[in-house]
Amino acid sequence: MYAIQTSNLTKIYKRKHLWNTYTTRGVEDLSLDINEGEIFGLLGLNGSGKTTTIKLILGLLKPTEGGISVFGSSVPSRDTLKYIGYLPEVPYFYRYLTAFEILKFYGNLSGIENTEEKAEKMLEVVGLGSWRNKRLSEFSKGMVQRVGIAQSLLHDPKILIFDEPVSGLDPLAVQEIRNLIIKLKSQGKTLFLSSHLISEVEKVCDRVGILVKGKLVQTLSQAEWSKKEGELENIFVDKVEGSSEVGRIKI
Repeated sequence: MYAIQTSNLTKIYKRKHLWNTYTTRGVEDLSLDINEGEIFGLLGLNGSGKTTTIKLILGLLKPTEGGISVFGSSVPSRDTLKYIGYLPEVPYFYRYLTAFEILKFYGNLSGIENTEEKAEKMLEVVGLGSWRNKRLSEFSKGMVQRVGIAQSLLHDPKILIFDEPVSGLDPLAVQEIRNLIIKLKSQGKTLFLSSHLISEVEKVCDRVGILVKGKLVQTLSQAEWSKKEGELENIFVDKVEGSSEVGRIKI
């Protein structure tokens, strides 16, 4: 059984402008099999459909066609959400609260038992134990990102979905998040990451899917891109430059 599986997943957005109606494909005919315990990276340019894919898996969007399952259960379903922890690309928290108060707030909101104990533990996991009583207004972007990861871990999910987890971070924060991702895998977590940063994807992922204009054009294992330096970048650029246009359709 796969941790996450999508089958022929398609999402079409309809938009109106004056008297014309346009459709835009977010993703098209996307089939993915994510193994339990692996780090899978969805690699693509901005606007390629990465966030759309994540929102479909989370049940935040309804697919136009196709299906999604999490550990064999169809999505959307409240039951599947207990398996998933989610970090958005730009997490937002009340900056007047402390790191501990934020986690306690979300834990109580989610009905998690022993919230204070779990909040303390997760702050230690992400390396913020000594910052527990500091307001988030004092935190750097990388530290806020770590609070977001701690929040995603509160209910001890089997799957973690991180949308552009190192986007906009400085090199030190990038390394900290990278090490944390590898640590979470060692604890048996399944991680699904989206990114447009090739160098980060190739450092942490077991497999990578290349998404171009909503279509999955290739899936590779680490062995396939580690044959020589820069191989993943070469493959990605070749796929992007060789892709056919998938744009707006007037109806």
